[in-house]
Amino acid sequence: MYKKVVVFGGGTGISYLLKGLKDFPVDITAVITVSDNGRSTGKLRKEFNTPAVGDIRKVITALSEIDDPIKQMVEYRFHTTSDLNGHAVGNLILTALLDITGSLKESITSLCKLFDVKHTVLPISEDSSLTLMGLDEKGNVIEGEEQITKAHTQLQKIYYKDEPKVLPEVLESIKEADLIIFSMGSLYTSILPNIICKDVKKALKETNAPLMYLCNVVTQPGETDDFTVSDHIKLLNKYLEFRKIDVVVASNTKIDKNIAQKYATDEQKDPVEIDYEAIKNLETELIEDDLIILEDNTLRHNSLKLSGLIFNYLMRK
Repeated sequence: MYKKVVVFGGGTGISYLLKGLKDFPVDITAVITVSDNGRSTGKLRKEFNTPAVGDIRKVITALSEIDDPIKQMVEYRFHTTSDLNGHAVGNLILTALLDITGSLKESITSLCKLFDVKHTVLPISEDSSLTLMGLDEKGNVIEGEEQITKAHTQLQKIYYKDEPKVLPEVLESIKEADLIIFSMGSLYTSILPNIICKDVKKALKETNAPLMYLCNVVTQPGETDDFTVSDHIKLLNKYLEFRKIDVVVASNTKIDKNIAQKYATDEQKDPVEIDYEAIKNLETELIEDDLIILEDNTLRHNSLKLSGLIFNYLMRK
């Protein structure tokens, strides 16, 4: 029987991880945030009163075994002057299924079957009005995931406007897991939105599964400026409360100076330093390797190599 891995995340980060992890003999449950209110997803949420579907679409595409042209179709965004402008085909399909079934979970199951996904994809909640909130260091309240990202400000707290009703299957997957992974991606809008759910926090307290964090390779403007690997861990530990990160995976790739300068200038992002002594003091196991590749002039994790490290860790536990 394959070991069970639960992966929490959202955005592009979790999708890149799952592209590689699906090729290993593990049973994956991907748990996705549904509070995004930007771009195509935001428009559909407003018009159809639904949870966010964009990150779910990306994950289904990443886990799919269908041919690449079909995947490209699902990810295709319309570029037009009509109301279709900016919408991803997969978002429209998921919204249509949700309108038909009345259940986001059932819609995902149907699409996974259609796209030959052999793993489980779950939304953290089916709440249609789930709204992420932020409180910055100056005491300003920011409402909405998109607004939090665009604010580019240090946050002292992240929370939901109303406590989410977490899907029972999510809590059951945590209970049965052999390993729980917090994927790379925005800490405040992709990772923490899962942890701040009271039911999830309670389930994480009770599980015996190790907690693994895949550290970001660059900082997030405003939110994690000057953060080292240990700073990322400390923030996660703060919100986990009852548990701590057991193991962190970080890249020690030497980033080309020109690429680093481009990120610093164009996106105000800097490489995340591995601060060995501080990580050791947190009693967090460090797994490091040369994990970063350049794809279309963008820094990406080598999904297969990263997944290999995860699998090797799982096999020795």
